[in-house]
Amino acid sequence: MEPNPESPAREDDLTIRTPEGVAFSLPLAGPVSRFLAWLLDLACLSVLFKLISVVVNLLGLVSRDVSQAFGIVLFFALNIGYSICLEWFWNGQTAGKRVLGLRVMDINGLRIRPSQIVLRNLLRAVDSLPLFYLVGGSVCLATRHLQRLGDLAANTIVVKIAQAVEPRVDRVLAPHHYNSLRHYPHLVARLRQQISPTEARAALQALLRRDELIPAARVELFCLMADHFKTAVKFPQDALEGISDEQYVRDVTDVLFRR
Repeated sequence: MEPNPESPAREDDLTIRTPEGVAFSLPLAGPVSRFLAWLLDLACLSVLFKLISVVVNLLGLVSRDVSQAFGIVLFFALNIGYSICLEWFWNGQTAGKRVLGLRVMDINGLRIRPSQIVLRNLLRAVDSLPLFYLVGGSVCLATRHLQRLGDLAANTIVVKIAQAVEPRVDRVLAPHHYNSLRHYPHLVARLRQQISPTEARAALQALLRRDELIPAARVELFCLMADHFKTAVKFPQDALEGISDEQYVRDVTDVLFRR
């Protein structure tokens, strides 16, 4: 997937176009929301630092030199490793980003890689100069995709996570849509057992976005989906007479979502 050609002006969304001709936009997180997420992470770090201080003070009762060395190592590891570990295990999110609905992604809309996580967080020390991320914030305002230095080096972006809303089937299927598959209730029941919820949602999304596809990609997509559903459950030829692949996928979606 490749981003669309863009103008030099700063944008609030990054548009991605897939090889099948489907375009979708990723809303970019601005400096304010990112700064608020950083403040929340800073609060979490402050709590962790206080807990470390308690441990260091207890070690100081045994050996002051050992406790100081141990404290320095722990403070440094926590300061560097906090964002790296959380973004690694939470797929591009820290505690602050999670609360505010933000996520770090590859600039092509793909899942962020471990090497990108490490690189962008190592450069956090530069972005935070001289105080309160002045360098990173300035660069973020000046770049097209609202990226700080760490994002530019790692080829990453920070996006807002949109709340998913389950689409209504009525947008695709007419209320009194004729469906020949319903004449075979025992096969319909078997189809509902064989098809997973993920596959059903994929079929519904394909129908909702079919007008966004180029004609060749649209024919190929529904041909593949129809073949998959026909392999899962074989309906009599009478039920498939005169039905296109797209119509068949629509009928399958109808029986999966509407009982």
